[in-house]
Amino acid sequence: MSHSNLSEPVESAANDTSFGDILSEFEQSHHGDSGAVEGTVVSVTADAVFVDIGRKMDGVLPPDGKLKAGDKLLVSIRGRDNEGNYTLSTIKVETPRDWSGLEAAFANKRTISGTVAEIVKGGLRVDVGVRAFMPASRSGARDQAELEKMVGQEIECRITKLDTATEDVVVDRRAVLEEREKQAKQEALERLEEGSIVRGTVRSIMDFGAFVDVGGVDGLLHVSDMSYSRGVKPADVVSAGQEIEVKILKINRETRKIALGLKQLSPDPWTLAAEQIAQGARVTGKVSRVADFGAFVELAPGVEGLIHVSEMSWTRKNVRAADIVKPGEMVEVVVLGVNPAEKRIALGLKQALGDPWEEALKKYPVGSTVEAPVTSLAKFGAFVDLGNGIEGMIHIGDISREKRLNHPSDVLKAGEKVKAQVLEADKERRRLRLGIKQLEPTSIDEYIAEHKPGDAVSGRIVEVSGNRAKVELGEGVFAQAKIAAEKREESANSSKADISAMSAMLAAKWKSGGGAQSAQEGVRAGQVRSFRIVSIDAGQKKIDLETL
Repeated sequence: MSHSNLSEPVESAANDTSFGDILSEFEQSHHGDSGAVEGTVVSVTADAVFVDIGRKMDGVLPPDGKLKAGDKLLVSIRGRDNEGNYTLSTIKVETPRDWSGLEAAFANKRTISGTVAEIVKGGLRVDVGVRAFMPASRSGARDQAELEKMVGQEIECRITKLDTATEDVVVDRRAVLEEREKQAKQEALERLEEGSIVRGTVRSIMDFGAFVDVGGVDGLLHVSDMSYSRGVKPADVVSAGQEIEVKILKINRETRKIALGLKQLSPDPWTLAAEQIAQGARVTGKVSRVADFGAFVELAPGVEGLIHVSEMSWTRKNVRAADIVKPGEMVEVVVLGVNPAEKRIALGLKQALGDPWEEALKKYPVGSTVEAPVTSLAKFGAFVDLGNGIEGMIHIGDISREKRLNHPSDVLKAGEKVKAQVLEADKERRRLRLGIKQLEPTSIDEYIAEHKPGDAVSGRIVEVSGNRAKVELGEGVFAQAKIAAEKREESANSSKADISAMSAMLAAKWKSGGGAQSAQEGVRAGQVRSFRIVSIDAGQKKIDLETL
């Protein structure tokens, strides 16, 4: 009877335990916790991830948005569900089975596994063999929504407080995640090499550049390494979430800093500039920035040339670059010089506009008359504006014939329009010298106006040279006379006359009342004679005579 009493509970227990439960316990004892197998994701649903682990039945993982069909991963078999599928875990750490296991894990700061049971005030309730509390701040969740998704999930954590007397256990998941992240970044860093080209995702954009995730570790793509062009903004080149290829420029493994480059994947535009931009060429570009000494012009992305202030205007002095060009303005320039080695291009703005002095020399030849306003007065003369930036200078000595001036302001004032004659045009010195007095009528002008060829006039011989004589017809009026051969002969004979004969002739002239010498007398300096006007050149102010 006694035997019967002992056998009944045993039989009853055997009946209560199904074959599946026994198999599940066997599988768990052999493969759970410590055993890991490689599986392949077969399908992903909203409720579970099905994994082929090489057995008749698939394994099941909790939902995971990161996994997709075809992914391979290591899993641990935890048991079976009601449908016979293996319950799997990707966590490779054990769950303590008793208080002694908990104490050992706490003492050794060992990572353990647990299952999130529910949300409680201030955090989560976690089953780690016993009930434990995990503060929300140590869960690794960023917000309430993530916290709620953790319910039912198996997690890795570490015991931070263990009181066996009160059965108070506190666990921390965030510390484990941070350690794993640090380890993953270190492994990712070790895989990277300077000079290699990698694909990454733009994580965030700052004023100075962008941070790019290159396989689990962030690198800095500085704005200066984004584009060869100047003045670009990071947001103009990349956008958050964008996948890009970058070149690893430098890795500092001690500080874990990575410098990335984007522009280095394209040819240096200066290489092309050296081939395409030739000295003397006319090119168009955009003014990128203006400085005191000149303006920079972008000729191509990453290629700038400088217009020095001295190459901005032919006529203006003390030029300010900001008064000539503005940032963003399109300008046509001439390439003055190219130095690819130093990445410098000298440009000229005035050369593209044309030299106004070329036109001025054609428009204002020597002897021509101009009419222009006086722009300024100086002690030595006056300046007049001839247009197009061309100025003419009137020396104080060329302003008036009537009197000697102490200052041009004695007869001129700024803004007054004056007529003047071009006296000198010097292209090299870029100077037009003008004169006002040269347009005032002179005594010879008046004389010419009152006479014509054929008129008989009288004048005093000033000088005799060969068969020509210089004759004064009036004050400041001189002419050239041609002396007939016989008159020259008489002059030669008269030079041989003795002093007494010459004295007699002079006495006879004055006794007769003076007047011009007769044609029979010889031509000599000092004589007053009669002449006939042969020709008049008003432009040259020239009068030709012949003796009567």
